[in-house]
Amino acid sequence: MATTEMESGSLESKPEHRTYHSDSKYPLKVLYCGVCSLPTEYCEYMPEPAKCRHWLEKNFPDVFATMTVGPAASAPKQDLSTGEAPPAGEEEEKKKQKRGGRGQIKQKKKTLPQKVTIAKIPRAKKKYVTRVCGMATFDIELKEAQRFFAQKFSCGASVTAEDEIIIQGDFTDDIIDVIQEKWPEVDDESIEDLGEVKK
Repeated sequence: MATTEMESGSLESKPEHRTYHSDSKYPLKVLYCGVCSLPTEYCEYMPEPAKCRHWLEKNFPDVFATMTVGPAASAPKQDLSTGEAPPAGEEEEKKKQKRGGRGQIKQKKKTLPQKVTIAKIPRAKKKYVTRVCGMATFDIELKEAQRFFAQKFSCGASVTAEDEIIIQGDFTDDIIDVIQEKWPEVDDESIEDLGEVKK
C-alpha cells in the first residue's frame, strides 16, 4: 500500500512532458526530399529551401498543402521585442545560414603556369627516386599517369601530393621523351629538368 501512495504522489508532483501519438502506425513512412535528401520537415534548414519547396509542390502537392496551410505556417513570425512582423526580405535573411555548417563549396580555380618539372631525389646511398610535378596543369589524370609510368619503367610509382608523382628509380633521361610521346600537349618548352634536388 505504501508503494502505491508513493507512485501516485510522484506522478502528481512531476508533470509529464512526453506526448505520444496514439494514431502513429509503425513502421513510420517518411517522405524524403529529392533535392537535399533529408526528410521534408528539415528542408527549411538547408542553404536553398526554395528549391526544396518547389520540388515538394511539384511532386507531392497534397503534402505541400498540409505543410503550408495552417495558422503558424501562413502567418509571419512576429518579433518579440517590438510586436511587429519583420519584412519578408529580412525573414529570408534570418533563415539563411551565414557561417559554418554545410554550405555550398566553391572550388577555387588556380591559374598556375603550365609547366612540368622533373627532379631526381637521392634516397639511400646510390638509390634515387624521380619526382614529376605539374602534370595536373595540363588536365592529365594523375592516377592514369602513375599507372603508365609504373608499367613503362617496370617499377613502383605513386601519387604523393596534389600534383606530384614519385617514380622509384632514376628515369630523368627517359621520362621527358616518354611524356611527350604519351601526352603530345606537353611540349618541350614546358618541361623543366631540375636535376638532383634534395627533399
